[in-house]
Amino acid sequence: MDEETVRTLDEYQRKGLAHRCGYGGKPVLLIVDFCNGFTDATTPLGGDFSSQLAVTAELLAGFRGGGLPIVYTTVAYQSDLRDAGLWIKKIPSLEILRKGTSMVEIDDRIRPRYDEYVLEKKFASAFFGTDLEPYLKARGIDTVVMTGCTTSGCIRASAIDSIQHGFHTIVVRDGVGDRAEGPHQANLLDIEAKYGDVVPAREVLDYVRSVAAAGGLAAQAGDEFRAWWSQKSSAAD
Repeated sequence: MDEETVRTLDEYQRKGLAHRCGYGGKPVLLIVDFCNGFTDATTPLGGDFSSQLAVTAELLAGFRGGGLPIVYTTVAYQSDLRDAGLWIKKIPSLEILRKGTSMVEIDDRIRPRYDEYVLEKKFASAFFGTDLEPYLKARGIDTVVMTGCTTSGCIRASAIDSIQHGFHTIVVRDGVGDRAEGPHQANLLDIEAKYGDVVPAREVLDYVRSVAAAGGLAAQAGDEFRAWWSQKSSAAD
């Protein structure tokens, strides 16, 4: 973080913002909209997310190795766009995201396995108009670890809904991206201030290894486990 961001966060914390929620005991990796329509820089919606995809691939390996759940999202519309609402008027480029096309398929660099859930959504938040919240709650998930794009759009919207649904919300700083640096940094700051913990991938990998090493016990540790991780996160700051 640059000096101005650090000063802003310090000021927020003095005013009672930007504190840490920490981690729970049962995480999911939520990979938001790393489909070809966004990760192919030659498309109207696209950007260069190579480094974020590499970070996501590393996190995927950690979650898969620990037997932890993974959910992907993509945006996909009917051919006549009747399910795109007014969003298609605001962002006409969304028209490339039609069901059955390669644009809505997840990028091959982080290809889903057959047993991993790929959720189709219509709007910004992964929770809005989808079954994500009951899907996670039915599995006892209490922590949403988030990568994907874009920081100012679907990541921010999903982070807001995640904390509103009662999940520990973790946004992986080096695993999310945007088409421009200004909106990316501004929204990371705003998420950190109000909606989730913005952390580096290495911290998340340490957490995932701890959950995996504890087997099923991490999920049962409850408040004790969350308190331990909150203390660890505070010490890291």
